[in-house]
Amino acid sequence: MFSNYLIGLREGLEASLVVCILIAYLVKTGRRDALRPIWTGIGIAVAIAMGFGCVLEFGSQELTFAAQEALGGSLSILAVGLVTWMVFWMRRTARHLKSELHGKLDQALAMGTGALVATAFLAVGREGLETALFVWASVHAASDGTPRPLVGVALGLATAVLLGWLFYRGALRINLAKFFTWTGAMLVVVAAGVLAYGVHDLQEADWVPGLTNLAFDISGAIPPDSWYGTLLKGVLNFQPDPTVLQVTVWLLYLIPTLAIFFAPVGFASGKGKVTVADEQGPRPPEASQA
Repeated sequence: MFSNYLIGLREGLEASLVVCILIAYLVKTGRRDALRPIWTGIGIAVAIAMGFGCVLEFGSQELTFAAQEALGGSLSILAVGLVTWMVFWMRRTARHLKSELHGKLDQALAMGTGALVATAFLAVGREGLETALFVWASVHAASDGTPRPLVGVALGLATAVLLGWLFYRGALRINLAKFFTWTGAMLVVVAAGVLAYGVHDLQEADWVPGLTNLAFDISGAIPPDSWYGTLLKGVLNFQPDPTVLQVTVWLLYLIPTLAIFFAPVGFASGKGKVTVADEQGPRPPEASQA
């Protein structure tokens, strides 16, 4: 449940920050008349993301077992690729996100209502589709027959919305650079588990060999249906009897990705403190170099 809460919180907070930046900029510049098209674009983006998630969930139920496993494995690997790109992209561009969105919004204001709707839709829609895909893959990997994974996602998204509102009102200050760094690292760990589970799905679909070639089996020590087995599966997508290929893929993804993520090369080490503060009324999270 924790891993799904983390996904909802991290992905939802990115979308909340984007919304805060767009709304606060229009309020600050006296363009409240443009708020309705912005909210329209945001609403369309949220609806499409939810629809995409429903298609993934209910559409896959009509498939055969082998087809479900093949689809689940393929989408899990795709989701890991997208979330890995997102984690690195956010770390590199968080400091410039505000100015980038302001520039796009100025162009949209000059072009009219349709451009405003499109700007808000594209800004939030990408986050929404990525979130829907990764949430579906993570819930699929961690599902234990209970609604806990979905509850975790819902709680994470609710927390993100609350934090976004507090940021906008200037009631909360937080170093977002550090927040995105450490939650990004935790998401990489979660993604490694999703990737391993995706490989297992492909093995069950007979797309990839080695299903019976187990790396180890500690089911006796950590029963999957025990409380601690369920906890490990929910947090880390842990499997007590993984195949050799699962363990190999997990290690080959996790170790290099974390090493590159924390490497100072390409990132202004010690800079990029991102905080939220008041300046002549409510203002969005600002990315500025310390």
